[in-house]
Amino acid sequence: VQLQASGGGLVQAGGSVRLSCAASGRSFSTYGMGWFRQAPGKEREFVGGISGRGAITSYADSVKGRFTISRDNAKNTVYLHMNSLKPEDTAVYYCASQYGGSRVGKGTYEYEYWGQGTQVTVSS
Repeated sequence: VQLQASGGGLVQAGGSVRLSCAASGRSFSTYGMGWFRQAPGKEREFVGGISGRGAITSYADSVKGRFTISRDNAKNTVYLHMNSLKPEDTAVYYCASQYGGSRVGKGTYEYEYWGQGTQVTVSS
């Protein structure tokens, strides 16, 4: 599986950004997808995830109600819709493919392949 993330950039606080992650390789609907982020000096943390067929989603408390994850299995793409952005959302965002597809994992060890990361910077 190869993952290519895109859509990051500079945005003002309160604004919105949509990240995309295009996958190639193994059948896309058979594995869950997750988004993680890593700010300078901090560990990589779970942001949100979605099961293989999109029936199950899960979010970190810090983004719940502001971020939405979705997927289009026909396009082999997962999205992270980020609204009401805050300066503390500034980080490199990574998409990742999970080992399985029936649930959403929150630990990095549950994910097999990782995209290259895309920077999101929120100015105050």
